[in-house]
Amino acid sequence: MALNEAFIQELKRESALTERIFERIPDEKFGWKPHEKSMSIGALANHVAQLTSWITPIIQQENMDFSVPDNRPIPAATQAELLQNHKKHVANALAALESASDETLLANWKLQHGNHIIFDMPRINVLRFIVMNHFIHHRGQLTVYLRLNDLPVPGLYGPSADEK
Repeated sequence: MALNEAFIQELKRESALTERIFERIPDEKFGWKPHEKSMSIGALANHVAQLTSWITPIIQQENMDFSVPDNRPIPAATQAELLQNHKKHVANALAALESASDETLLANWKLQHGNHIIFDMPRINVLRFIVMNHFIHHRGQLTVYLRLNDLPVPGLYGPSADEK
């Protein structure tokens, strides 16, 4: 099996699970925060949705430089926009992954800020470490936000207390 095939399967599965969480976030809760130092539920959900937008440049570019202004996606203000953005980012990521060879995925990719190299590692590791692990971590935070708002938490890897 090619490296991209396993990653494509995982991205499809995890993205579908993430949509189940996004579908539970009502528009009126987008500004809610569990603590003054925490992101709002809307900001956190937007971050989760935008993480998959990194997959395309990781595959198609040699590096990303945080010191260069970019075209960051416009954050969603509603659940409908959030779901639309998420689906668009995932579709673009899947298209980029479809064309990614093992050679491309095993080649190094750099994240930097000007001349400072934050890391330089194989793309496949960046996709796992920076995208998927990060994506799943923050998605887990969203389930806590749902619970704290007495919103039903969907089962992700099995049933939740709300879905038996």
